[in-house]
This record gives sequence, C-alpha cells and structure tokens, in this order.
Amino acid sequence: MTPPRIVVVGGGPAGVRAAQALVEAGVRPIVIDEGRRDGGQIYRRQPEGFTRSHATLYGSEAAKAQALHRSFDALREHIDYRSETLAWNVTTGQLHTAHTPSGETAALGFDALIVCAGATDRLMPVPGWHHAGCYSLGAAQIALKAQACAIGSRVVFMGSGPLLYLVAAQYVKAGARVDAVLDTSPAVPTLGALRGLLKRPRLLLRGLALKASLRLAGVTLLNAVEPVRIDGSPDGGVSGLVVRDARGAEHAFACDAVGMGWHLRAETQLADLARCEFTFEPLSRQWLPRIDACGRSSTAGVYLAGDGARILGADGAEAAGRLAALAALHDLNHARGQALFASEQTRLQRTLATMNDFREGLAQAFPWPHAHAAALPDDAVVCRCEAVTAGELRRSVLEFGSQEVNRAKAFSRVGMGRCQGRYCGHAAAEIVAAAASIPVEQIGRLRGQAPVKPLLMSAQQND
Repeated sequence: MTPPRIVVVGGGPAGVRAAQALVEAGVRPIVIDEGRRDGGQIYRRQPEGFTRSHATLYGSEAAKAQALHRSFDALREHIDYRSETLAWNVTTGQLHTAHTPSGETAALGFDALIVCAGATDRLMPVPGWHHAGCYSLGAAQIALKAQACAIGSRVVFMGSGPLLYLVAAQYVKAGARVDAVLDTSPAVPTLGALRGLLKRPRLLLRGLALKASLRLAGVTLLNAVEPVRIDGSPDGGVSGLVVRDARGAEHAFACDAVGMGWHLRAETQLADLARCEFTFEPLSRQWLPRIDACGRSSTAGVYLAGDGARILGADGAEAAGRLAALAALHDLNHARGQALFASEQTRLQRTLATMNDFREGLAQAFPWPHAHAAALPDDAVVCRCEAVTAGELRRSVLEFGSQEVNRAKAFSRVGMGRCQGRYCGHAAAEIVAAAASIPVEQIGRLRGQAPVKPLLMSAQQND
C-alpha cells in the first residue's frame, strides 16, 4: 500500500513528538517549521555558532529541551523537514506554504494534517504601549535566546501568568537589569485555582522558586496591580511605567523597555482556515477550536495538538502531539499506527487530563483582566498596526451599531494589520462587548484570513 501523506505544521514539542510517532509507525511525514531550527518557542535553539549551554538557555527546563533536540536530530533523516517555511493557508486537502527566504510557494496535498501551531502572547493594550521599547514577553525571550541580547538596559515586566516570571528570571540570570515584575493577578490564588495547580505540584514549586529567585535578586514584585500608563521619552521610546495597587496608590518605575504578556493565546488561524468549529471557553474568555480527546477537529483529516488547541504547556504539547499523530494513523487504517494507538491512547489521555486540570488552575490563578481592557480610555491605542483607539471602537458600536466584532473591524480597521488581530483582538472584543452591553461571547470572534502572515510580493507558486 502507498504510505499516507501526513503533514505536520510546527517544530515545537507537539510537532516533534507527532513526527516521532509517525516515524515509529513507518511513515515519513513532511514537517513544516516557520523557524530556522526546531524547538518551537519554549525550546528555541540558539543560532548556529552560538555555544551557550542548555542550562544557560533553558534553566530548569534544560533536560527537557535537550531531550527534545536529541529526538529531533535522530528524526532528521526520516522526515521531510522544511524550515523557514510559513504555512499560510489551508484549503480542502491542501496546505499552502511559502519558503520565507526565497518566497517560493507550494501547495501540499495531504491525507492528514496535524497542526501544532503553538501560541503567542495574550496582550492587553495599555495607554502608551505604542512607544518604541514595548515588547511582548515572547519577543523578549526570543531576543535573549536567539540574539543573545536584552530588550533594554533597564527592564520592567508586566502582565500575568507563568511566562511573566520565567522570562524575568531568565533575564536576571543572563545579567540584565530587571527593576520590577508587575502582576495584575492576586498574590494568593483561590481554592479552586489551587486544586488545579496541585495536580502538578513539582511545577507549582518551580514557579514559587522563580519568584523567590527574583526577590533574592532585588527585583520588586507587585501583585493585584492595574496598569495606568507607559510614559514615552522625547525620542519616542519608553521612559517609565505607572501602575496602581489594590489600595489605589500609584507606583512609578523608570525604565527604557517593557515586556508585556497576560498568559498565552492559541494560534488558531490555520484551524479557522481549515473550517474547524470553535467554541467559547468562559474560563479563559477565548474562542478555541473544538477537538475530541485525541485531537481530532471537526474537519475530517485535520488534527490539532499543543498550545494551538489548548494551552497545556510543553509537557502537555508533547503528549498531545503524539496522541494526535496516532489518532491520524488509526483513522487512516494504518496497521502499525492502529496498534500503537490502541496501546497508548488511555495513558496519553490520562496525562492530558491532568495537564488540563492544571491549565484550568492557571486560568483561575492568572485571570485575563477583561475589566481593565473594557475600561481603557478613549485615547488609548488598541490596534498598534492600524493605530485604532478604544474611542474609535466604541464609536463603531454607539454610532454605527456594530455589535459583532467583524462588523466593528469593517468600520474601524481593528485587526486588519500585520498581526491580523493576534495582539489586539481579545481586548477589542472586550471593548466592543462592554460598549454594546452584551456578553463578550455574543459578539463573535475575528475571522481568519489568508495569508495568515505577510508573504513576499515576489512569491512564486510551485505546485
């Protein structure tokens, strides 16, 4: 029989483990990776020629990063690995790609598509965040890992979620000056959050250790803060940041760079283009693609795994990637794959259930501050790509009757820029919902458009 053609999108933990499972079953998958090297964001490899150790780059996660890198190195001869390649569209039975250095495009037919697209920072606009020197936490981490530099000489990190403390600790370890870590979430999680977090006690202790290391390094840690503004300097850069604590007192911090992020949001554009169904999750206030316990989407032949489906972290992504690959082989009646699926399904699903309990605990411990987003002042820039303000969004509702987010997009251009709403979409939805006085799930979600990221004008089709 002709072996099935299976395409894996993503070279992070989920994508690597999916490819590994396929190779074990005797299938040679095509692996599409937007990065130059494997590892994804969390285990991003340093550029060739850099010699920093795994311990230096990944800290407490060094052993896991090294294990994943070794696994991928062992797979290289058994997969069709296409690095620096953007998956920019999905049509029926085809994945459309572009090699970013050359612009050469291709349409890859597939019997099964396993999307391991990962996640990006979930950002909340803050007055002044359009100044040069404001970065997402992920961008700050990329600068450190891939470029061996800090985003500034005096950095403040603000937001919520585990990544906030991880990136700050990585900066301190690298010798950068970090003046403060400002968290919008409460210092003490609720009992419901603790129940979920205690499902992975070792990870919980690791997070507490990160906070302790920051305190020992002299970094100011504040919880339950409300962002007030980011101040700009005469040259257009960042000069400082102001927050308000739970008692109403304001705290000002001088800095030349701000790293921001409120946990993570799933990268769902390819799932959207593949016509997968989505459901609204009230706990995280996000629209997420509907999947079954094995990663099957509502679109036949399309499987979703890793943070692009649910934010389960690297360990959860590895399990989800393997399970989705085995499910794909099972559905394609692949004998070896069916045997592996039967022997591993229960164990992998049990692992993912634990990871999901922990995910829900995190969502409760580090809640998305939707009320802050909805209350942004009218002159605050929401969409940095198109310079759309909160006032313009409210005007689209109050004057033009836009009670659906794509209609508000048509009137205001919010989400029409380079990021296609990745960074402004969640806050924009909260603003529109508040202005319309309806629940945020009733205004819908921004529809994905191809290409999911910009392509070269010189792109040549090569099918």
